Amino acid sequence: MSTKRIVWITGASSGIGAALAEEMARHGWQVAASGRDQERLEAVCARVPAAINAFPLDVTDAAKCEATAADIVARLGPIDLAVFNAGVGSNFSVDRYDANDVFDRMRVNYGGAVNGIGAVLPGMLARGSGHIALTASVAGFRGLPGGGPYSASKAAMIALAESLKLDLTGRGVDVSVITPGFVRTPLTEKNRFPMPFIIGVDEAARRTRLGLEARRFEITFPRRLSYFLKLLQRLPYALYFPIIRRIAGL
Repeated sequence: MSTKRIVWITGASSGIGAALAEEMARHGWQVAASGRDQERLEAVCARVPAAINAFPLDVTDAAKCEATAADIVARLGPIDLAVFNAGVGSNFSVDRYDANDVFDRMRVNYGGAVNGIGAVLPGMLARGSGHIALTASVAGFRGLPGGGPYSASKAAMIALAESLKLDLTGRGVDVSVITPGFVRTPLTEKNRFPMPFIIGVDEAARRTRLGLEARRFEITFPRRLSYFLKLLQRLPYALYFPIIRRIAGL
């Protein structure tokens, strides 16, 4: 077994997850990388083959999450940090409302994290040490036009992280919530609207790693966008709705 710190990252076959796997591996972590696309996952592992290990997984399957976590522990050692990052995109239209599509975003984005927590939390509590991180989004701060299912799933993750932080304080298990703004990834390539303060995926991974290693509760970037949306959080609906509609050109 490795004496390095062990991190499990879901959604690691592309985007922020893939960049974070490489970033963590290059800074002394042994990485267990999970994703549904085994071919892309193996390509990520090839970037740092001595430190990134592939554990293919569909996070919507709770039993497979538990089996994967057990496999990681058996092959690499106890999981010090689990980053539940798997997610599906934000494009949505009320004119093509599909309940199955809405539920699918929640099953992957929120349900995948819930399944992952269930797979690692008992072991962390038993050891009295560990760190759980949930990748949410600034889109979870308030409901946004064209992003209803995505915003809802990310808002749920933020609330879950806040509650877990309160419940786990003093028990040796830290909690973090990662709330990125716009990052250049395959998901944002589909967007057909302005994306202010967008940053590259490698920079997003760097900022995430630094926040995780500092064990901060909230890791948010870029800060100008995050703080602007936090300001909008405080507005009453009578002001919030017209301001957002104007910004969105509705």
